[in-house]
Amino acid sequence: MSPFVMTRTLPLDATAAALRADVGEGLTRCPKEIPPKWFYDARGSELFDEITLLPEYYPTRAEREILITRAGDIAAATGARTLIELGSGSSDKTRHLLRALTALDHYVPVDVSESALTGASRTLLAEHPGLTVHALVADFQHGLALPDVPGPRLVAFLGGTIGNLRPSERRTFLSAVRAGLAPGDALLLGTDLVKDEAVLVAAYDDATGVTAAFNKNVLSVINRELGADFDPDDFDHVARWDARSEWIEMRLRARADLVAKIPALDLAVPFGRGEEMRTEISAKFRPEGVRRELAAAGLDLTHWWTDGEGRFALSLSTPAG
Repeated sequence: MSPFVMTRTLPLDATAAALRADVGEGLTRCPKEIPPKWFYDARGSELFDEITLLPEYYPTRAEREILITRAGDIAAATGARTLIELGSGSSDKTRHLLRALTALDHYVPVDVSESALTGASRTLLAEHPGLTVHALVADFQHGLALPDVPGPRLVAFLGGTIGNLRPSERRTFLSAVRAGLAPGDALLLGTDLVKDEAVLVAAYDDATGVTAAFNKNVLSVINRELGADFDPDDFDHVARWDARSEWIEMRLRARADLVAKIPALDLAVPFGRGEEMRTEISAKFRPEGVRRELAAAGLDLTHWWTDGEGRFALSLSTPAG
């Protein structure tokens, strides 16, 4: 068997069709909303990499700290032969797990970006020549058919990305993951934790404006892909803490009355001065809430690790019963 296999479950035009659908639906509802996945073209990915290095943005550093200190514990608890990473991107943090999982012989990165999968897989194969990489071009939120790989399997969903899903979407996602787990398999989940409001808001509204540029990049994506005429300078970046929902919201606020034209959708979108368009939610969690959501999906939380300051958590869970 080749050490590298690429399987595509997304149609070639799926990304373009999804963008058209999300923009058409999101900008004609009230309030307006665009899913955060559309931040991530090449420029958006570069900006997010910059964000992870900002002093205000703690999640990446905190999660990496846990992975470095607890990778051996994760390996001992799972004995995984296969690591499946959902939303793998550059697979940067995965290296800490790969070094610790001594029984591992298969890695399955799952992402919507074929180019990201190819680049990351080449790097990992050079570092781990005995590893078989089966990359999967797929959207893990819309059905996931995993390749036939040996168990025990460890499914990793890192970065706190689950916080970008609404509660109903989290229920659907976790239930789908549970349905795909066999006895002996496990889920490793990264969750950002509730903390002081000032710390949370600063992480999404840095002093140098990198996060603002990242937020506005969604407008550049819509302009390029759908021929729209958004001017990013017409909008202000907004980050606020919703204490009731316990999540951060990122929004774009119109500085004046305007109409944005989107020729590919034959759509003209009016904005009133001060009107906001939500571009991201990032839910923050409490230990009991994570345990409750896992249990509702049929998963037992068996291990809970945090960084030294208690900002971020990795949890390990297994199929209940």
